[in-house]
Amino acid sequence: MTYDQQILKILTEAGERGISVQNISRHVYNLNCTFFHQPDYEEVRSYVQQYLLKNSKSQQSLIESTGQRGCYRLNTMGSQDAQQLMLLFREETVCNDEQVASKQDLSLDLFDGMI
Repeated sequence: MTYDQQILKILTEAGERGISVQNISRHVYNLNCTFFHQPDYEEVRSYVQQYLLKNSKSQQSLIESTGQRGCYRLNTMGSQDAQQLMLLFREETVCNDEQVASKQDLSLDLFDGMI
């Protein structure tokens, strides 16, 4: 998953209240840290900041500022892409929940007839 996709997923999970650039950067950094590779936090923060600024310029942009300094959210009112993205992430979540719910323990109890 690329940084762009991770940023959009984080904004989707944040909802209408939005989330700060610092928190988005921290989430993206943590998603990409592994035992063998740790990206530079300043590079990740810079990328996130530039991505958010670039994609929040017009009224029809995918991302919008919340009015607070440094806080962003998905533009669900002015952008058809944001509405579609919300639906895609919701469908993905529902499918994952259904898969977890459908996994039942069908094994036999070894000591059921002993008593």
